[in-house]
Amino acid sequence: MTTTISKPQQLEVRGDGCAVFTFDRPERGNALSAALVEALLAAIECAAADPAVHTLVLRGAGRHFCTGLDLGELADETDATLLARVVRIEQMLDALWRAPLRTVALGHGRIMGAGADVFAACDHRLLASAASLRFPGAGFGLVLGTRRLAARVGADRALRWVSEGTTIDAALAISSGLAGELLPDVIDPLSEDALGVLPVLAVDRSTYRLLRGALDDGAADADLAALVRSAARPGLKERVLAYRQRQLRS
Repeated sequence: MTTTISKPQQLEVRGDGCAVFTFDRPERGNALSAALVEALLAAIECAAADPAVHTLVLRGAGRHFCTGLDLGELADETDATLLARVVRIEQMLDALWRAPLRTVALGHGRIMGAGADVFAACDHRLLASAASLRFPGAGFGLVLGTRRLAARVGADRALRWVSEGTTIDAALAISSGLAGELLPDVIDPLSEDALGVLPVLAVDRSTYRLLRGALDDGAADADLAALVRSAARPGLKERVLAYRQRQLRS
C-alpha cells in the first residue's frame, strides 16, 4: 500500500527539479517549534518521493536562517517533552544528512544550535558574508550533530567549537569547510537569483541516490544514542533554563 505524504505549506516544488523549503517564523528568528520540525521532515520525505525533484533547498524568511530550538514556551515543558522534541530534531537532521537527493542551505543572519546543525547537514552550503554560526547545545548538556559537524571541519575543531560555544563568522566557515562558498552580497538569499548560483548537477537523480548510498557512514543509530544519553540525564529543563539565563545576562 502506498502512503501519501502531505506537502507542507513551507515547501514549493518547482518545475526545474528544485524544491524549496522556507523556514517561516521570522518573528521568532525561525526557531524550531515542534510544528516546524515536522514540516521540514515532511518536506524531506516529499522531495525524496518525487522523482522529478533532484535538489531540496532550505532558506529562512526574515533576518535569520534559523536560530535553533524554540525556547519560548519552556514553562509548559518537562524533561520528558524536551527529550521528545530533541529526539525528533535528531531524526530530522539524520533524514536530511541521508536524503537521496542534493540538499542545499542558503544561510544568512544568525544560524544557531539546531539551525546550525541543519546547515551543516546539507550537501551544498552557501553563506551570506555577514552571517554567523554557533553550536551552543552542549551548553545545556546536549550532544546533537557533533559527528556531522566533525565530518565537515574535523574532529578537533568541532570539539573545540561545540565545547567553547565559538561564534563562527563567514570567513572562518569558508576556510574550515563548514560553508562551501559565499553568496554574493548583491544576492538576497530569498530571491530567485540565489537559486541561480547553484551548480548544475552532472548526474541524474538515481545516480545521486546511489552515490549517497555509497557514502553512507552507518552512524544513524549511534548519533541518536549519543543524543538520547545526553538528553535523558535528569534535569534537562533546568539546564536549558540556566543556559537561557546565562545568555540573557551576557
